[in-house]
Amino acid sequence: MSEGAIVLPWIVIRQDDNGNTYRVGRYATRAEAERIADSLDGDGRKRLYWVEHIGRSGETTRT
Repeated sequence: MSEGAIVLPWIVIRQDDNGNTYRVGRYATRAEAERIADSLDGDGRKRLYWVEHIGRSGETTRT
């Protein structure tokens, strides 16, 4: 990674009522990602949002 590069290791994932999953966005902090997921989760639809962390190897960890 180059010096000065922006690191966005936290992602918000959405699962719709058909079981399809989508990456909603990437964020610099867990708190920011959780705030976005919480704001999207209250729309009354059958959608699930959660936060995952992308590690150095590219693997995600659900939190």
